[in-house]
Amino acid sequence: MSTLLISFLLFFPIFLLLVRKKRSSNRLPPGSLGVPIIGQSLGLLRAMKANTAEKWIKQRIRKYGPISKLSLFGKPTVFVYGPAANKFVFNGDSSTIANQQPKSIRMILGDRCLLELSGQDHKRVRDALVSFLKPESLKKYVEKIDGEIREHLKLHWHGKEQITVLPLMKTLTFNIICSLLFGLERGPKRDQFVSNFETMIAGMWSVPVNLPFTRYNGSLKASARVQNMVKDLIQEKRKKLEQKTASPHQDLITCLLSIRDENGQEVITEKEIVHNVMLVMVAGHDTSSVLITFLVRLLANDPAVYAAVLQEQEEIAKDKSMGEFLTWEDLTKMKYTWRVAMETLRMIPPVFGGFRNTLKDIEYDGYHIPKGWQIFWVTSMTHMDNTIFPEPSKFDPSRFENQSSIPPYCYLPFGAGYRICPGYEFARIETLLVIHRLVTQFTWKLQCSDNVFSRDPMPVPTKGLPIQIVPKNLQ
Repeated sequence: MSTLLISFLLFFPIFLLLVRKKRSSNRLPPGSLGVPIIGQSLGLLRAMKANTAEKWIKQRIRKYGPISKLSLFGKPTVFVYGPAANKFVFNGDSSTIANQQPKSIRMILGDRCLLELSGQDHKRVRDALVSFLKPESLKKYVEKIDGEIREHLKLHWHGKEQITVLPLMKTLTFNIICSLLFGLERGPKRDQFVSNFETMIAGMWSVPVNLPFTRYNGSLKASARVQNMVKDLIQEKRKKLEQKTASPHQDLITCLLSIRDENGQEVITEKEIVHNVMLVMVAGHDTSSVLITFLVRLLANDPAVYAAVLQEQEEIAKDKSMGEFLTWEDLTKMKYTWRVAMETLRMIPPVFGGFRNTLKDIEYDGYHIPKGWQIFWVTSMTHMDNTIFPEPSKFDPSRFENQSSIPPYCYLPFGAGYRICPGYEFARIETLLVIHRLVTQFTWKLQCSDNVFSRDPMPVPTKGLPIQIVPKNLQ
């Protein structure tokens, strides 16, 4: 009996400690992260699919505060919330915080894309991408993008009574990417690209189980096929550059191949070109198509906003002759339309959140985050904070009339700081050109009254947003 009593007295304090740890297992104890909870990835993915992910995150914040720990995609993770947390994530020292995605996504996109690089490597590759994607360079491609849009409408919209917006917008944005960024014109090779790319995208945010017949396994195989196709493109373009039959700036790949250092050596390796082409394909395809789709939905649901957008675009159209392409100067006049787009991005950001990876033990807001842990942030949490955006559920484009009034690190559809998306201007041009052509050539109404959407991982409207369209007798 005495032995049992002694054992009980020795074990009881440990038992109490374990109970306390279990009860507060998601809480970040001062100075320590404790033991992470495993298996919460499915909960988040289900919440995204059901469009309750923001609610899922809000419950965590109410229960555990703006900093808490969990396990996502097989790694211990720290969730952080608020403008200060966003600044910490986007402007963090690259020697302590790396812009790394979960291994499951890294296996698909590659480990030398911009999302994975830090320090001088990040700056070198980003500068190379920006050399093509900066406004000064993109100005001369407005006509080419407009031409792709007009061809798309001719093939897929004119002569139709009903279309489904999201899949068509994905087709359009991918065609623009193929034409402008890769110099890949319409034909069997582009069609093969599209097929493999869609399979790759379908499994990117699935449960990362690499077994035959799973979505993730299919995504990995499709990624390998796409990368091989990009490598073939690189070889073709390098040969044309050597033969001087191609311009150094006719598309993104030739631009990257043409950038040289002071010794005449290529600044970007072939592997980095491949992996960053993969990244640009994903970023340019999904985010722009989602934004345009939800703008179409908004304009169908909000007559006042539609009327204001239409008036702005008709003012531009009346000065154009039949068949004339839009210009950079025309885009500068679309100020209200872009404010509508920015408010749409605030309420329905295409990117739900992102990850960083700690390269060494760090301190944040009094807590110790061990080396190798993920840091997880969510875009919409500051977007829908009523202390930052009054009446956040109200659609109000006037919020962006004076953008300097919006506190730093609160509006994040394209990121922030030195890691802001280099394709921001490309997305703006593409969106404005598409909306101009749609509102001046068609009227439409929704065929599905359901206003909810899910995330997979991008926002997806009900049934892909089927609409009934009527052409206008305009150019």
